[in-house]
Amino acid sequence: MKFKKITALLLSFAMMGTLLVGCGNNAGGAAPATGATSDGGSATTDAAPGEVTEFTMFITMPGSEINDDNEIAQMIADKWGVKVKETWLTGQTASEATGTLVAGGEYPDFIDSDEMNQLVDADALIPLDDYIDQYPEFRDLWFTPEEWEKFRQPDGHIYWINPFGNTLGETKQTTHNDEAFWIQVRVLEWAGYPKIQTMDEYFKLLEDYIAANPTMDDGTENMAYTILCEDWRYFCLENAGQFLAGYPNDGSVIVNKSNMTIEDYNTSEDTKLYLKKLNEEYNKGFVDPESFTQTYDEYIAKLSTGRVLGMVDQWWDFAYTVNDSFKQSGLDLKGCNYVPLGLTTKAGMENRWHTYDDTVNQASGIAITKDCKDPDKAFKFLVDCAMDQELHDLRWWGVKGVDYDVDADGLYFRTDEQRQNWADTTYQAAHRCQYSYFPQWHGTSRDGKNANKPEEQPSEFMNDMAAPLKACFDAYGYTTYPQFIGSVVETNGPWFPMYSYSNNFTTETPGGVAWAKMGECKHENLPKVVMAKDFDKGWEEYMAAYKACKPEDFLAEMQEILDTFK
Repeated sequence: MKFKKITALLLSFAMMGTLLVGCGNNAGGAAPATGATSDGGSATTDAAPGEVTEFTMFITMPGSEINDDNEIAQMIADKWGVKVKETWLTGQTASEATGTLVAGGEYPDFIDSDEMNQLVDADALIPLDDYIDQYPEFRDLWFTPEEWEKFRQPDGHIYWINPFGNTLGETKQTTHNDEAFWIQVRVLEWAGYPKIQTMDEYFKLLEDYIAANPTMDDGTENMAYTILCEDWRYFCLENAGQFLAGYPNDGSVIVNKSNMTIEDYNTSEDTKLYLKKLNEEYNKGFVDPESFTQTYDEYIAKLSTGRVLGMVDQWWDFAYTVNDSFKQSGLDLKGCNYVPLGLTTKAGMENRWHTYDDTVNQASGIAITKDCKDPDKAFKFLVDCAMDQELHDLRWWGVKGVDYDVDADGLYFRTDEQRQNWADTTYQAAHRCQYSYFPQWHGTSRDGKNANKPEEQPSEFMNDMAAPLKACFDAYGYTTYPQFIGSVVETNGPWFPMYSYSNNFTTETPGGVAWAKMGECKHENLPKVVMAKDFDKGWEEYMAAYKACKPEDFLAEMQEILDTFK
């Protein structure tokens, strides 16, 4: 279906007075209410003419702006009375961009920053406590009382809500949204779909493939492995050691649950083995020499060419953009899609790369600023995004009859043409509006049948795969990405993840000073370790610089936090 035809169809819907979106429990609408309906669906009616409020939002992440006349954004405005102009991070770090706002003293209506403490210190955010209590069904469904308390700042107020990581109803998890060693399916196909357990096996396979296939079909030179190191994304380099040792993503430390003690993965034997392997591969020419200077945009562009065989990253950091690019260019048909591997330093070890629980990251989220033109309506829209199934479907599935259809059993599905449209960047700008940093659910729709996210709809998940990717799933007998990882199925402790605490550290404490210095030290020295001609010497120099940061001060403060859970 071409864009002009889609626009015409949408206009005809509007003329008929019918908004054909997902069939939520509140289809048809009731009068606007302060609370929510008994089934969790927020009750709303179409906004009257002139009642649309246009809010602004800044997100300290790269992203793509949608057109001002975006079709679904206008549908949301007509129905819920809100339109949001989102702007994204460009040309600055999150800290720099947030600092610029603070220095200027003027703020958008909404903000989601990785530097929330800067905004709190500047009195830029309004407390949300009273708003949260005005919507008890949202409050009780979104987080537990203990989880809400994690967001409470030293002055006693809650200023932001993390919009991610919540599951409604039955889990329908198909994606590994976490970190992993990723590998293209064409590499696994070439090798006969082997079982890869260790990082040594992983890099040996990449080397062998490059030796046999130095270029792609069009002559583009294949690249074995690249690393993203820009700004806070240097987690793609620095924290794999905790996973390779079999621990989950506490991020800044290891929690030894056997004795409830904090351990430092930066100095562990597994981290040393990992960096030594990267050093070997770099000196053999299998690690991208631009790894330590490339920007995020350059990294995504490089992955999008299909030439990179593997890397460490979080799914959310690359997959949505890169997979759409593959689909548009046909590289998915050449086996360029990535699948995750849960590697360890030795074969037979348990791994915990995949997190099965919902993860509450209290360090950041969506906040309403003191300059917001209508805080009451702004917060009500946050609640609607979480509680109104019709709105949620419109954001993630799109328009019924245009972006998806419904079968005789009430299950949502997409045609090949609809999938192709949904992945097209021009179509996205003109039509798709996900408001992707507003509250959202994984799991099951309130209809009890459909997944809240299309990628978690079992039939849609498999149908959306290009043939080489599906062949890879079939070869291993898997139906979800987490099965490639094979992590231990267990519940993490209430402290998890510890990075949500360390991310809020400031230089007002010795531990916070050490944490800042540790980050600077790793940024500066880890690339040197990987590139060193003499690894042992490079490692010793790094350890000397690292110990000078007094990491023991940081670890002691993290232990104090962990001790509160004993």
